[in-house]
Amino acid sequence: MLHGLWSPGSGLLLWTDDRWTEDRAAALPDPLGATLRSSKFRHRADVLGAMGVERVRAHALAPADAAVVLRQRLPDGVVSGDLRFLAHLARGLERWVGSGRVVPELRREDGRWWVRWRLLGGQRQRAWLAEAALAVPPALRVAGKPSALLEDLVTELTDPIARELIGTPPASHPLTQALTADTPLETGSHQLADTLERWRASLTVDEPELVLRLLEPDGEYAAVDETTALWRLEVCLRDSDEAPSPVPLHGDPAMVRIAAEKLGKARQAYPRLRDLPGDPQSMDLLLPTPVVADLVEHGAHALREAGVRLLLPRAWSITAPTVRLRVEGAAVAAAESTVGLRGLVSYRWELAVGEHVLTAAEMSRLITAKSDLVQLRGEWVQADHKALAAAARYVAAHTDTSPITLADLLGELVRERVDRVPIAAVTTTGWVAELFDREHAVEPVAAPAGLKAQLRPYQLRGLTWLATMSRMGCGAILADDMGLGKTVQVLALLVHEREAARADQGGAAPRPTLLVCPMSVVGNWQREAGRFAPDLRVLVHHGPGRGAGAEFDAAVAASDLVVTTYALLARDVEDLRRQDWDRVVLDEAQHVKNASTRQARSARAVPARHRLALTGTPVENRLEELRALMDFVMPSLLGSAQTFRARFAVPIEREQDQNALTRLRFVTEPFVLRRVKTDPAVISDLPEKFEITVRANLTAEQAALYQAVVDDMVRKLKDAKGMARRGAVLGALTRLKQVCNHPAHFLADDSAVLARGRHRSGKLALVEDMLETLIAEGDRALLFTQFREFGDILTPYLIERFGCDIPFLHGGVPKKKRDAMVEDFQSGDGASVMLLSLKAGGTGLNLTAANHVVHLDRWWNPAVENQATDRAFRIGQRRDVQVRKLVCVDTIEEKIDEMITGKRQLADLAVGVGENWITELGTDELRELFALGAEAVGE
Repeated sequence: MLHGLWSPGSGLLLWTDDRWTEDRAAALPDPLGATLRSSKFRHRADVLGAMGVERVRAHALAPADAAVVLRQRLPDGVVSGDLRFLAHLARGLERWVGSGRVVPELRREDGRWWVRWRLLGGQRQRAWLAEAALAVPPALRVAGKPSALLEDLVTELTDPIARELIGTPPASHPLTQALTADTPLETGSHQLADTLERWRASLTVDEPELVLRLLEPDGEYAAVDETTALWRLEVCLRDSDEAPSPVPLHGDPAMVRIAAEKLGKARQAYPRLRDLPGDPQSMDLLLPTPVVADLVEHGAHALREAGVRLLLPRAWSITAPTVRLRVEGAAVAAAESTVGLRGLVSYRWELAVGEHVLTAAEMSRLITAKSDLVQLRGEWVQADHKALAAAARYVAAHTDTSPITLADLLGELVRERVDRVPIAAVTTTGWVAELFDREHAVEPVAAPAGLKAQLRPYQLRGLTWLATMSRMGCGAILADDMGLGKTVQVLALLVHEREAARADQGGAAPRPTLLVCPMSVVGNWQREAGRFAPDLRVLVHHGPGRGAGAEFDAAVAASDLVVTTYALLARDVEDLRRQDWDRVVLDEAQHVKNASTRQARSARAVPARHRLALTGTPVENRLEELRALMDFVMPSLLGSAQTFRARFAVPIEREQDQNALTRLRFVTEPFVLRRVKTDPAVISDLPEKFEITVRANLTAEQAALYQAVVDDMVRKLKDAKGMARRGAVLGALTRLKQVCNHPAHFLADDSAVLARGRHRSGKLALVEDMLETLIAEGDRALLFTQFREFGDILTPYLIERFGCDIPFLHGGVPKKKRDAMVEDFQSGDGASVMLLSLKAGGTGLNLTAANHVVHLDRWWNPAVENQATDRAFRIGQRRDVQVRKLVCVDTIEEKIDEMITGKRQLADLAVGVGENWITELGTDELRELFALGAEAVGE
């Protein structure tokens, strides 16, 4: 016979007695049969035999496999009673799970947070388990008390059974994704675990649940329109594993009493259910349409808080009004060029509720209905009638079809707004479609013959878009991810325009292009131009020997591309603005994200026919940065800083206003091309990128310094206000980062990295272990820190520790040495590790020789950190890239990491999170955020 035993910690143990034969194993159905036929029975189990407790050889099945085996059909005559009892329990457990009596819980295991399914609990489940405990066969009691055995079995089998029954539905929230994919929850915390446990406890009540089911008007209660209709609110009771059942007024007195008591509590929670007419045969209530609308908008929340479930009609559509815009570009003769912002367009606004575009008569009826719940073309629709009225007035006020310029139309969208009514769709025809439908409306541009590079399909689309924007005289922001080849696309544009001019016998040669970039990538532009566009005449305007005056004028006139830096743009602006530029290009254009800086003002002051901004992060912290870029490429399009803040920045960033977001997207979308590496339609042969947060413990010395910084900050906050308060918080945040890095970094006392041969920093000990492993495996790594002084501490220690040269690239490294560092590292013969400061080495560099990226300390800005990571994760990378972000356990580093991980990026604009938001927290919140946790210090 085949026997079964449940062993806490081991799972299901299968063992056989002396009468077991190979034929019996062959008779068992798979998967149980296949498991036994391949098993070596290497486990040991204590079982109850004829002579007492005996030790036998057994085969152990993990809970997930046990859940499958115990629920399969077991043949008679082969399986013992103990195994059949376990199978009976598993099938009973399956019925509980199938009835929905499970909830998620959060467990801390092996230093990670895991989401698991568990039984909801309650009186009925306890009774079931108690009855099962009494029936446990004697053979199963060897493993322990029956109640403890059953509790462990139920705990271990509930999760795999629930996962099998539910499957893997799409999950957008991190918690549901971790639950369905069986992966750790990086944002897990004790607070979240306690919240889920309290929620579970609130549900474990076995009394029938009150359910209010709303039914559409029918029969004698139906009416011609919504003003006289009566809706039935059906009063139902539902047991845990049954469907809701209406309560007859003259039915079971006990059920009527329970329903009346619960309905009374529902009326206390939502008083509008009082004094309503009722049905004489049941406890149902009859609601006028205005009460129904208020019930859904306000009452549903109050009822939910009181534990009362409200069910709406399935056919009921809850939707929001939207506006749609149709824009048609006026016909333009082939010889004319009245396209772009000065081109004429005609346009028409439409108001829609759901998928229905409303007629004028329908708009008039819905506005006068004065109710959020109306009948529309035979269906009941709930929509905000105030928003409907505002949208209808807007549409009616813009019915004039007289052509206007595209600039006027976009300006109107920037200046005006309709509260709570977003733009759902924009349809364009004519020449306007070339701006708004670039995938289909524009004739593709072929790769120029003089370009010595094979352009990828998305790069050809980028070239086409750049050429179209240039032809229309519209500025543009090429916002491709770092590493997707913005440089080669711009070079392709320059070569294309020069070849087109030569092909046009009467066409004049294009004037020179000015390109402004950080000093760190000047050499890269020079090399890439020489490699991919050798016919372009390139002038590098840099260094103490650079030209000026008439000498500079002549050099520019003899060039196709002039490359200079942001520092020189501001310093030599008079010489630069005197030139006749065809185009000004800003590379790493986030350098002008602050529109009031001298660099940004100088960039706007240089005149050119066409303006182009290149950046992998169009927005890092605030939407104002997008406005600053747009103010360079398309001056005044988004209005002044004050107008933009009032119309877009505040509504989107603070209120998540979809109306403002859709309008901003419509206005800016034609002028911004954004592609990301993770999109398979963009690039399919790029290796994977794996990001993990790695946690280190503080040493005792670090913990003492950490607590001293927190105590000092709390003292300063008692009387500090305004800027002084914000300064105290940001100063403490910087000092705590330094403490987490290394005591010597915080103390700035030139003290030793080690103390008596032991690490003073848990983070550095972790870094050393990681580097030892990856160097031994022949891998290469980039280490990023935002603190140059921390790099100065690390570099000599790591050089001595690993016996090899480790370059440190920071802002103080001269251009020649910087270029040599990059070239040496990329050659494959140089160092295995390069240390970089986040500010100096986080943009513009190609370091694909590395397949590991380590962020030693966090800037708390995903956009900036992603830029740094993209030094390795870009075109040319042939290996998977592993990205490790280091934080110290139970410190502010880990707490902010959890908060940042849980935030969604704003409108897919790569919006990051800076540190200034921390200063706006209250003192109690700051004390909790900065406090050192109990698990921070390692052994």
